[in-house]
Amino acid sequence: MQGGDAVKERFFGSDGTKEGALSSLRSLLEATDHPFARGGSVGIKLHWGERGNHSFLDPLYAREVASWLLDQGAKPFVFDTSALYSGGRRTGKDSLDTARQHGYTEDFLGCPVVMADGLDGRDVVDIPASCKHFKTVQVASLTEKTAGFVIFSHFKGHLASGFGGAIKNISMGFASRAQKQRMHADVYPVLNARKCTRCGVCMEVCPSGAAVLMPDEYPTYDREKCIGCAQCIALCPELALRILWGADDAAFQEKLVETAAAVWRIIRDKTVLINALIGISAECDCLPGKLEIIAPDLGFLGGTHPVGLDEESVARVGASVIEKAHPRILWQRQFAYAREIGFHE
Repeated sequence: MQGGDAVKERFFGSDGTKEGALSSLRSLLEATDHPFARGGSVGIKLHWGERGNHSFLDPLYAREVASWLLDQGAKPFVFDTSALYSGGRRTGKDSLDTARQHGYTEDFLGCPVVMADGLDGRDVVDIPASCKHFKTVQVASLTEKTAGFVIFSHFKGHLASGFGGAIKNISMGFASRAQKQRMHADVYPVLNARKCTRCGVCMEVCPSGAAVLMPDEYPTYDREKCIGCAQCIALCPELALRILWGADDAAFQEKLVETAAAVWRIIRDKTVLINALIGISAECDCLPGKLEIIAPDLGFLGGTHPVGLDEESVARVGASVIEKAHPRILWQRQFAYAREIGFHE
C-alpha cells in the first residue's frame, strides 16, 4: 500500500474477542504490500495510553506489527511524542515510564520504544505547510530521518476533534509540544456554574496555572495563561465545563489537517496505514479512567491515504455514533478541508 497509489481500504473483521482481533490484524498484515527496504528502520506510530487509561490498544497488537516488520527484514521501533497536558506523558521520561507500565517494553515487543521528539522534547524540525493557519509546522525530526512508517491508529471518539484516527495520529502524534499548543490555541474552557461543585479538579490538572479557585468562589480561567489542552474540560467530574472556541470552531479541525498534510507530504511514499476499530471509546486514550465504549469491536482497516482511511472508519463505525458522542463538534470539517487543500489523494 504505497502512498502514491489510488486510495482504497482493506478490512478484516473480528468476532469481538482478542484472539479474533489478532487474527484480523494478522490477515491484514499478510495482505499488505509495503515500501520497506530490508535493513531499513521503520517507526510504528501509536498511542500507548495515558497513565490510568483502560482503553488504549493492548501491546499485543503492536508486537504483531513489529513481528511482521521483522519478517520483512525491517528494523522496527515503536514511538510517540510528549504530550501538551499534565499527566503521565508530559515529559519523555514520564511517557516512557507510562509505556512500560502499559506493557510497551522492548522485551515484550521485540523492538525499541522511543520518544520521537527526544527526552527533552527538543529533537524537532520545522517543515513547510504553506496553508491558511500554518506556513510551517514543527514535528519530531525522525519524520525526515526514518526510512519508513506504520501509522497504527486506535480509532475512537475525541472531545475536540469528534474522532481520532489516522489524521490525528499523524498530526498530533508527530507534532512537537509547541505545535500541539498552536493547534489548541483556539480552545478555552467555559464554566456552567449551576453544575460546578468547586471541587478543584480543574485547578489540580491545569498544567499552566490558568485555572484558579479562590475560597468560597467559583473557578476562573485566565485566557492569557491557558494553553488550550482541554484537560480541565475532559476531567471535570460534574461536566461543568465545555469548550469555548476562541475563533471559528472549525479552526482546530483545519489545523489538525494542515499539520497532518505537511507530515504526509514527507512520509506518504514510505508508509503503511492501519486503523484499529476495536475498543472504540467515546474519548481519546489521553484520558485516565475507564471510558465509555460507544461501538462494538469491528476489526482492522488498512488504507493508502489517511483521509480515505478515516472516512471509511467513520462509515463502518457509523457517523451517528460520532455525532451522539460529540454533538457540537464540526468533525466533518476535517474531510472537507482536506479536499480544499488537496490533502486527499
